[in-house]
Amino acid sequence: MTPHTLRHTFCTNLANAGMNPKALQYIMGHSNITMTLNYYAHATFASAKAEMERLIAA
Repeated sequence: MTPHTLRHTFCTNLANAGMNPKALQYIMGHSNITMTLNYYAHATFASAKAEMERLIAA
């Protein structure tokens, strides 16, 4: 486990919890939203499925 691994996990967990992407970008200190969303916020099958179920229920 490295500090970098913890940083990825932290960002992914906040993104999966539904945090506003621009706020997450600010917290992570990225100048570009692409860095935050494409390199740090990792989606999983489970998170994508849960999001689809949430949308269907709405």
